[in-house]
Order: sequence, then structure tokens, then C-alpha cells
Amino acid sequence: MSTYVIGNFILYCMINAFTPGPGNILALNTTNVYGWLKGKPLFFGIFAGYFIVQIICGLFVFFLGSHFPNLLTIIKYIGILYILWLAFMIATSKPQTTTDTQSASFLKGFLLQFVNVKIYIFGITALTGYIVPVTTELFWLIAANIFIASMGCIATGSWIAAGLALQRIYTRHFRLINILLALTLLECVYSML
Repeated sequence: MSTYVIGNFILYCMINAFTPGPGNILALNTTNVYGWLKGKPLFFGIFAGYFIVQIICGLFVFFLGSHFPNLLTIIKYIGILYILWLAFMIATSKPQTTTDTQSASFLKGFLLQFVNVKIYIFGITALTGYIVPVTTELFWLIAANIFIASMGCIATGSWIAAGLALQRIYTRHFRLINILLALTLLECVYSML
């Protein structure tokens, strides 16, 4: 795998992990409402769920590669379409907020990740676009997904740590930030082709 492709894989992972999504927004809002100590169970639930979902994505891609290898190419192009859609949505979106502050439980954070479509598509697209062209070995698929989950947890952690400050910066400069992220995603698509 060339350093160009590795760089774009990491860039794709960073953009997906750090952009607003259900886990990041819930973590930010929970920090604002409950603070770090009372929000810890929810945060750890989000982190644990992220790792489990990414391992499921790795196993899914491995199964397809073992039994239906031609489907991986189709999924790669579906992933490219997803990235193009994501780039458009990011470029045209406005800051999101949530008022879901009923509880800050581990189970709530954990279960959120199992219905978080963003991280499923994120994991499968990263594998089929960057890893599968080089290898379909289970070890490398799972290793890549552990990297993805780690990046996601670091991103969510930054949303937790930044609290209101990150929300204010993003709200103030969201248009510029979103356009730069969308253009960067277009570069990621180019590297997948």
C-alpha cells in the first residue's frame, strides 16, 4: 500500500471520526449537561460500542471477501457514492444540536453505536476502499477497524474535552470548516479510484 493511499485512508478516518455524528453530538451535549464525572458511563458506552461495531464490520467484509469476493468491488463503489454524498451533506450542513439528555448511562452510549449507521458505513467503506485492494486477511481487516474505532474514540473524546468551546468554534465557522472537509473527502474518493 503506497504512502499516498495510507495517508488518504488516515485522512478519511479523521474526517469521518471528527465530524458531527450521533455519538459526538451526544457526548458534547452530555458534557454540557452532566459534566465529565456524571457523563463517564455514557462516554465509555460509546467507546465500547464503537469497538464492537467496527469488529462486526471487519468480520462482515472478511465474510464477503471469503464467499462473495466480487461483492467487495460493488460495495467499494457504493462507498464512493456514500463519500460523495457525505461531502455534499457536510458542505451544505449547518451545526446540529440535540436535547437528548434523559440519562448518561453506559447502556445508552453502547446501544447508540449499534444504530449509528454512520460508523457502519464508515468502517465498511474504509475497508473496501483502502484495505481490501491490498489484503482480505482477517487480521488486517480487524486491525484497520481497531484503528478506525480508536480514531473514533479519540474524536469523541475531543468533543467531550472541548465541550462548549468546540461547539462555539464550529458554530461560528461551520461553513468554512464544512467546505474544507468536503473538499478533503473528494480527495479521498480520488485516491480510492
